[in-house]
Amino acid sequence: MVKRGKLSGKRVLVTSGPTRAPIDAVRYITNKSTGRLGALIAEEALREGAEVTYIYGKGSVLPQVAESASLRLVEVETVPELMERVREELEETNYHAIIHSMAVLDYVPEAPREEKVPSGREEWQIRLVKTPKVIKMIRDLNPQAFLVGFKLEVGSPEEELIGIAHRSLLANKADLVVANDLLQIERGNHVGYLVNPEGEVVARAEGKEEIARRLVEIIIRD
Repeated sequence: MVKRGKLSGKRVLVTSGPTRAPIDAVRYITNKSTGRLGALIAEEALREGAEVTYIYGKGSVLPQVAESASLRLVEVETVPELMERVREELEETNYHAIIHSMAVLDYVPEAPREEKVPSGREEWQIRLVKTPKVIKMIRDLNPQAFLVGFKLEVGSPEEELIGIAHRSLLANKADLVVANDLLQIERGNHVGYLVNPEGEVVARAEGKEEIARRLVEIIIRD
C-alpha cells in the first residue's frame, strides 16, 4: 500500500535563492542568499506528498531529492523574470501554499549598460531604483493560498525583529512571516521566528532544518 503524505494532492510553490540585476554586459549586483532554506522547505513538502514548483535564482541550492514527477524546477535570474514566471504559474495553477523565501532585490540599476564599462575609469556612479513588491503581486493573483513571507534584518533585537515581521505580514496580507537576523545566520545560529497575523510567535525554530519542518507542519494544519 502506498503511504500518502499529509499534503498529498496539494500544490506548493516555493521561491528561493538570490536575484540579480545587470550593471553592464559583464557585471551585476546580487544578494547573499544561497537558497538552502528554500530547498529544505521544498524537500519537506515533497516528503509530505505535495506537488512542488521550485522557482530559484541562478546559483541557488536545489532540493536534494531523487528525480520526481512531483518536483518541477524553474530557474530565473532578474526580478522582472521572477515576476513573469510567478504570474504565469498563478494564472495557470491554483496553489494550496506559496512560500516566498526568495531574496528579491529591493533596488536595481536604473539604466544598465549593454556594453562593458572600461575598467580604467576612476569613478562610476550608478543610480538605483526600487523594484515592485513581488509578494503583493502573489497575494493579488492568488488570494486563497496560504502565503508565507520572509523578513531578514541585521542586528535587530528579538522583539523589534518580530514587530518588523508582523508589520510586513499585515502590509502584504500574508498568513505567516518567518523573521530572521543576518548576524545570527552568519554566526551559525540561525533562529527563525514564525509570526502569525496576531503578531504572535507560533514557533521558534533553531537551524534551517527545523525552520523548514515547523513551517511545513503549519501549512499542513491550514
